[in-house]
Amino acid sequence: MKKILTLASLAVFSTIALKQSDLIQSSYSGELPKSEIIVPAGFVATILGTELGATRHLTVSKNGVIYAKLSKLKDGKGIVILRDENKDGKIDKTEMFGDYPGTGIIIKNGYLYASSNTGVFRYKLNEKEEIINIDAPEKIVEGLVDKGRDNAKPFVLDNVGNLYVTVGSYNDPCREKGTGKGMMPCTILDSAGGIWQFNASKLNQAYSDGKRYATGVKNAVGTAWNYKTNTLFATIHGRGQFHDFYPQYYTPKQSQELPAETLYELKEGDDAGWPYIYYDQFQKKKIVAPEYGGDGKMTGGEKAINPLITFPAHLGPNDLLFYTGKMFPAKYRNGAFVAFHGQSPELKKGYFVAFVPFINGKPTGKWEIFADNFAGTDLVKPTGPIQHRPCGLAQGPDGALYVSDDLGGTIFKITFGGKK
Repeated sequence: MKKILTLASLAVFSTIALKQSDLIQSSYSGELPKSEIIVPAGFVATILGTELGATRHLTVSKNGVIYAKLSKLKDGKGIVILRDENKDGKIDKTEMFGDYPGTGIIIKNGYLYASSNTGVFRYKLNEKEEIINIDAPEKIVEGLVDKGRDNAKPFVLDNVGNLYVTVGSYNDPCREKGTGKGMMPCTILDSAGGIWQFNASKLNQAYSDGKRYATGVKNAVGTAWNYKTNTLFATIHGRGQFHDFYPQYYTPKQSQELPAETLYELKEGDDAGWPYIYYDQFQKKKIVAPEYGGDGKMTGGEKAINPLITFPAHLGPNDLLFYTGKMFPAKYRNGAFVAFHGQSPELKKGYFVAFVPFINGKPTGKWEIFADNFAGTDLVKPTGPIQHRPCGLAQGPDGALYVSDDLGGTIFKITFGGKK
């Protein structure tokens, strides 16, 4: 019988202890951190590297080489390479290069693409998908908005030469400073709060060379191109700060539990509604934001698209991956994995990887927790600090799932060896 984790049935999962012999150290000395990851029966989680720095997104070459982007420089470098040179399942060599911090990193069409907080670069790869010259990146686009808040520039590429870059909003509700009023119109949307499209092969593009592909997207850190539907999908961080200016409409509990984090399918010209509306997962409606005359009940956003799936507030979906491998059981094929970087006051859970079943490009059921306990402590009654915050996802050439963590600087590998 297949065993699946739901929010109410954690007990059906097996716990995989990560032994010290499975850990590879990188620029780290002393006792390795203890950790247990809860995964479905038949799956095994191991740690490939730890104390690597603030590892954000990652990608894996056809030869199993891992490239991970750092949001903060470590020893002056912003990209980590991890190699298993003797193919024994353990990392025996790490390298670092790149002098810029950032989030996004993808291998595509003979190049390694990587982003800073203001632009995207690429490195030419050889036939083995090894970088030919790590000191000579080509600049694809530079000059994207960076005002310190929600400034990561994750990106994806399609199969016809387009690059899609998230430019998050630096103003959570597009509120006029020091007031409870929203900007009307929200001029931030001219340069942020959306996803911009560029030519993936053209060098030295400016911001003005791109076009706004989708708007009303507050901050989509998790993006993925679905090659089955040939469309862009994105997980979007919801806004906050309801109770501070609007206690007449929202209780402290409502402020903690609203609005939903969301998964969208985005097509050219789509508007997800931020900042004018938000999605209330309890009412299952698009609600007018209080900055724009809403009272917590007024519906709106007739022209804004609806999310495909909603998640509890403040979970922080930081990466999205459509699984196309053959290692995992059939139920996972073409479904979506989501890495959650935060915790939900509603669930009193967080820091996990979820799975959303898909068939023919559409969600077919409720999402479920796939890999749990990255926090390493009880979030209701913590016994110690948070250990790991899942951030990035990647699929290996053998179908394994890789998960990065930008708090402990750890990279996990999840494999399946049970009956399908």
